[in-house]
Amino acid sequence: MDDAGTEELGHLEMIGAIVHQLTRNLKDSQIENSNFAPYFVDHTAGVYPTAASGFPWSAASIAVKGDPIADLTEDLAAEQKARVTYDNILRLSDDPDVNNVIKFLREREIVHFQRFGEAIQLLREKLNQKNVYYMNPAIDI
Repeated sequence: MDDAGTEELGHLEMIGAIVHQLTRNLKDSQIENSNFAPYFVDHTAGVYPTAASGFPWSAASIAVKGDPIADLTEDLAAEQKARVTYDNILRLSDDPDVNNVIKFLREREIVHFQRFGEAIQLLREKLNQKNVYYMNPAIDI
């Protein structure tokens, strides 16, 4: 799924472009009287990937266990989290240009979620064919 990873980096680039376009012409008074001021002090209007809380993105946020079921489940969660973030942006934004891009990105997250779900199902079938269980057989369900 290398192509999905490449596409996700494209999503980051698109969001960065939106942020840049929305902030590049801010006047000092607009910055001073907003929640954007602390960000501006550290980064001016440069795009610095952070969560809405201000927590910076890092590669440490990519959870990889080396177990395909665990890793695909993590991918499913990441797609859902991105979709919810886009839903929240759409609740707050009244800019049609921003909303059109966000709606496009949201649709892609849904497709990725579906593909990862299909991959998990295929993997479970393969593991069961080899008598390698996708769940812990020691757990009594």
